Amino acid sequence: MGQKKQRLSEAKRHQSPPDGTRTASPKEPRLGPPTTLGPQRSIYFSSLKGRPARLGSEFFDQPAVPLARAFLGQVLVRRLDDGTELRGRVVETEAYLGPEDEAAHSRGGRRTLRNRGMFMKPGTLYVYLIYGDGACVLLRALEPLGGLEAMRHLRHTLRKGAAGRALKDLELCNGPSKLCQALAIDKSFDQRDLATDEAVWLERGPLGPSELAVVAAARVGIGHAGEWALKPLRFYVQGSPWVSVVDRAAERDAQARAKAGQDEDF
Repeated sequence: MGQKKQRLSEAKRHQSPPDGTRTASPKEPRLGPPTTLGPQRSIYFSSLKGRPARLGSEFFDQPAVPLARAFLGQVLVRRLDDGTELRGRVVETEAYLGPEDEAAHSRGGRRTLRNRGMFMKPGTLYVYLIYGDGACVLLRALEPLGGLEAMRHLRHTLRKGAAGRALKDLELCNGPSKLCQALAIDKSFDQRDLATDEAVWLERGPLGPSELAVVAAARVGIGHAGEWALKPLRFYVQGSPWVSVVDRAAERDAQARAKAGQDEDF
């Protein structure tokens, strides 16, 4: 009887008020807009304890160069249909500056059905993960952190020449197409919102770019872009074995600039 009275008492506390509104329990996640603009925890996948903060739309709402740097050290998470979470720390990015950038898909201000995502709100996915008003950030490489067995299976299944040699773990995510294969990211993700999507999101990593040795180097595979091919708009974590392409000359320049107290000139 004592337990029955206790259950009835708890039920009364959670009953709707006379006006029909319902007061949420303090332990319930609220599904409405966040009350602050700071990094948000995912109410879909992250428990309220012991999980990093999910980065919200305000993180992506910045120019391409600082955004490309800000990505370094953050953790990209992909949740598969069976609930498996694949996780990787971002160690390499490239910035594309929009209409003026001869290497960008939006060069000259061109808008097509293909590149529509580049002109949508910050945090919009576009085959690669790119953001902002015709400007974008390309994720080039990840350091795998979780779900490696699933990543290996996906890469083996989706890569060309799958019957060839076994992949090393260093080869799982050291390139944009490779990381898309490893995380099962395909064209169906085009124009989805990285800040709110239920299957892919970004969490704050333990170390940010200010705590990492960051190298600024020329971007990869854009030899057709004239002087833009030489601009130091690729950023990677120095010393990381997961980076796709190491630029020793750029690393020496970065060390020389650090000693001289200079910043990169874009």
